[in-house]
Amino acid sequence: MLKSLNRSQLICLTVFALTLGGCATQTPAPKAPETQVSLANANESAQDYLAQAQLATTADSKQRLLLLASQAYLKQGDYLSADHILSSLASSLAPTQELQAQYRYLQAWSLQQQGQDRAALELLNYPSQWQLANWQLANRWQLQASILGSLSEYYQQAKALNELSRYVPKNASLAVQNHLWRVLQTLPEETLSHYQSSQDPRFAGWLQLAYIAKHFAVDPSQLVRYLGQWQRQNPMHPAAKSLPQDLQNALNTQPYSPTNIAVLLPLSGKFAALADPIKQGIIDAYLAEPEQGVSVNFFDTANSATEAYQQALAAGAEFIIGPLLPSAVTEVNQLPHTVPQLYLNQVEQKVTGQDQYFFALSPTEEAQDGANRLYQDGIRHPLLLVSDDATSRRMATSFAERWQQLGDEAAEIHYYQAGDKMKLAVQQALGVKDSQERITRMKELLGTQVEADFRSRQDVDAIYMISGPNDLSLLKPFIDVNVSVFSTPAPLYTSSRSRLEGDRNAIEFNNLTVSDIPWLISPTAETQAIGSVFPRWQNSQKRLFAMGYDSLSLVNKLAQLRAFQGYQYQGLTGKLAVQANGDIIRHLSWGKYQRGSLKPL
Repeated sequence: MLKSLNRSQLICLTVFALTLGGCATQTPAPKAPETQVSLANANESAQDYLAQAQLATTADSKQRLLLLASQAYLKQGDYLSADHILSSLASSLAPTQELQAQYRYLQAWSLQQQGQDRAALELLNYPSQWQLANWQLANRWQLQASILGSLSEYYQQAKALNELSRYVPKNASLAVQNHLWRVLQTLPEETLSHYQSSQDPRFAGWLQLAYIAKHFAVDPSQLVRYLGQWQRQNPMHPAAKSLPQDLQNALNTQPYSPTNIAVLLPLSGKFAALADPIKQGIIDAYLAEPEQGVSVNFFDTANSATEAYQQALAAGAEFIIGPLLPSAVTEVNQLPHTVPQLYLNQVEQKVTGQDQYFFALSPTEEAQDGANRLYQDGIRHPLLLVSDDATSRRMATSFAERWQQLGDEAAEIHYYQAGDKMKLAVQQALGVKDSQERITRMKELLGTQVEADFRSRQDVDAIYMISGPNDLSLLKPFIDVNVSVFSTPAPLYTSSRSRLEGDRNAIEFNNLTVSDIPWLISPTAETQAIGSVFPRWQNSQKRLFAMGYDSLSLVNKLAQLRAFQGYQYQGLTGKLAVQANGDIIRHLSWGKYQRGSLKPL
């Protein structure tokens, strides 16, 4: 009969039997005291621990073995079975600090597996007077760091990792410190600077080191100076004797210092209008910080990108920016290279070298950055409404791929076509169509006098729209009117492709969050000056101008950016970082429409 019971019932019976055994009134024969069961590791199966608990002769041993069984279940991902055991122990668990701490730790671990991260963090806030073994404190801080990372609270995660490094065995401390260092690289300079006066000298040392690394990574001489100063001030710090590897790489990398820079662009022909804003941006960057003895020369790729490349080399180019068009990038990328090069586009098939870099204002890259932003904002169940065109489909695929990397759940995507079908697509995506059909069936059964309001889905916590500005003017109102009065409207996000031109009033876009380059999210005096010089430029041309400006500004920073993966350069087009393969990644700025205008966040 017992074989027909499910696992939960078996656990309950086992625990019940243990409880009855503890209530027996017959005086047992004297036995040798049991060796105390260690809670440090649960290396056996949950069933083995349950069987041992049945044979245990002391309440302490039974409780310890049940805690180990619960931990074994959690290691398998079976939080339901673990919770059955923990619930059975709730009223009888001994008040010792070790057992109480282990109980809370296992409860928190179970809640984490159930997606209840905030509740788990509350349980890990142990009383300050508890005196626990190193292995228990290590478990506590490791779980806390994991949860904070999943919540994108990276500063708090770094603090937890700093605490963890105090309690792990010596052979594991380096791995924890490396993890801590990687987390610190995600923090902006402002955060690192603000918290440098942390009360914990060890953590303050990490923050100071991370700030120095970010701030001076592109200036090796200054980096060496400030690192030496930091080491003298922190002689006992874990990183003082052995700096993080990427920081050592940055120290040993020589920056590019060309005196002759060539720019390859389609200066004539049908693509000249596309290249002109980039050219103007490069010129503006050159005039903003003129370097004595450095020249910038332009070469036309309209007839032949290969010929323009060879002309640049013949003219003594020491660094090349461009070409721009994908076909030209592919063409030049296949040639033998003798000088560093910053291509102004991405291509699928490319030959990468240590001195080659790829920079583009890619819509798919912006969609990936959108996924990062939504996840950082705590969104876990986004719905994508996507225009049924080639570019939008690529963006949706890129978003979905990045979202899968960030979490386990796939992003839900719905495509729409312009016109009358857009409204139907929105209603289907939000579950309104199904609700309306149910109401219609009820009226057919009960009579037309039945009053009922439609319902919309409540499991979606954000909507990311991928469309052009003309579509968005219809798409957002369709969403607004198809959200049930019984539901809280989900926050709305979109990309720069949806942004309106000019400064016209946009009341209908209120509460919509938009990504764009910093230069257009937070306009500066220079933005206004460029607008007056080129009054007919639209946002797309202004983005290309910013791209040209950044491309020249990046030249003497690229080598360090590539060597030091945690470093980001604040450009006009975003916070720029270089991957190991030479791809330049942009992190955009975000704004929100409020009272008809876009306000930076």
